Amino acid sequence: MDIRIKSRRLAGGRAALLAVSVVASLASLPALATPLDRGPLADFLNIFHEQAIPRQMVDWRHPQYGAGTVVISTKHRRLYYVLGHGWAIEYGVGVGRQGFTWSGTKTVSRKREWPDWTPPPQMLKRRPDLPRHMAGGMENPLGARALYLGSSNYRIHGSNEPDTIGAAVSSGCIRMTNRDVVDLYDRVRIGTKVVVLP
Repeated sequence: MDIRIKSRRLAGGRAALLAVSVVASLASLPALATPLDRGPLADFLNIFHEQAIPRQMVDWRHPQYGAGTVVISTKHRRLYYVLGHGWAIEYGVGVGRQGFTWSGTKTVSRKREWPDWTPPPQMLKRRPDLPRHMAGGMENPLGARALYLGSSNYRIHGSNEPDTIGAAVSSGCIRMTNRDVVDLYDRVRIGTKVVVLP
């Protein structure tokens, strides 16, 4: 399916000015008052991170995917949350690198805030330097939120590497900026259909 869409940008210049002000204020705080690694304060700080690809409202002309469905276009490196009535929200995503792409239909089986990460055995075989387990937090590669897809090892998750959004770099998971994954997480329910297109 080739998704071609007209768009309206959601974010504005005021958010960027507010972000600069907040970051400047936090930088002047004493060392003991640094932000928490996870939780509500970390969520608040993530709101102001630069977006690699701006989130936007788009025309949606694919009635086979109804309201509440998540559609991922691997080719275009975009994720769509279908709102219905001809609209969807478009997010930029990072996708699997060559040899790690996949397609098909899954459902959201679990949702986690600031998830822990345990690399699967096949990943540890390729990358023995990885930790065997990592607690959730701002340094965790799963980022602020994770949506688990069925019983697979695949997830839609945040990222502590926002510069990888729009690239094909993962081991098959769908990466989003922390800001975007928090937005999607709040919209998606357990059982939501996720369609991954080539």
